[in-house]
Amino acid sequence: MQQIEMADYVNERPRREQKRRGDTTQTERRLCHLLFLGFGVLFIIQAILNISLRLTLYSSKDSTYSNCNATDFRDQNQVKEEENYCEKKKSGEYNRSQDRINALTRDNSRLENRITELTNKIKNLEEERVRLKLRELSGCSSSQQCPAGWRLINCRCYFLSTEKKTWMDSRIYCLSKDADLVVINSEEEQKSLYRLNGNVPAYWIGLHVPTGSTRWKWVDGSALTKSSWMPGQPNRNPMKVEDCVTMYLFYPELANWHDIPCSTKQRWLCEKDQCSCL
Repeated sequence: MQQIEMADYVNERPRREQKRRGDTTQTERRLCHLLFLGFGVLFIIQAILNISLRLTLYSSKDSTYSNCNATDFRDQNQVKEEENYCEKKKSGEYNRSQDRINALTRDNSRLENRITELTNKIKNLEEERVRLKLRELSGCSSSQQCPAGWRLINCRCYFLSTEKKTWMDSRIYCLSKDADLVVINSEEEQKSLYRLNGNVPAYWIGLHVPTGSTRWKWVDGSALTKSSWMPGQPNRNPMKVEDCVTMYLFYPELANWHDIPCSTKQRWLCEKDQCSCL
């Protein structure tokens, strides 16, 4: 028996009151303003450090070589003394300049890291703001988003009929409600639908063999890759032309699909995406 790959499904929490959304929006705006202000201050500090670093490099070169290169020496001993003095002076100034350059480089590196952190926070905050706005517009968290008589499971609405129709008539009904016969995408969805109503013995699902084809397909056009067939199914009885699938709830939850003639009258299950989960 084959099994279906899964994705976890969790219902959204109820929406908050309008006043609370307004407070959240104001808080987000203040936080955005503070982050942008901090970003600007750090950018200015980084620019000052870069200027200081360049000035230090230029001044170290000028101060190290200008005095020693321009000296007019009168005798050999004085020349050697001056050369030794200049070498020591150059070495000391070089070391001090190098220390300052290293310190400025470290400060600049820390600022760059901090700016990167703030940039990421601003980006994450903006993404969260967009998600909250989309969630508010979509009403994903409200169970009232599904029409009366429909059941919300993980942002999808399901309708289980009380009357019986052929597979095609059942699909026509679903399409008239901006929905379609259910397409089962995961093992978890299969289990949820199995427990949807224990009093219903069987109902149509959106799996069939389209006219002119020999392969099972879902009503959304996708091919069947994982299945929950009953043992010995599908048998595609050529005498009955069993090209449509029903789910029998008196069999194991992961082995209850059965192919039967599409003209059989059964109850059916519609499905539609009511909102996008964020």
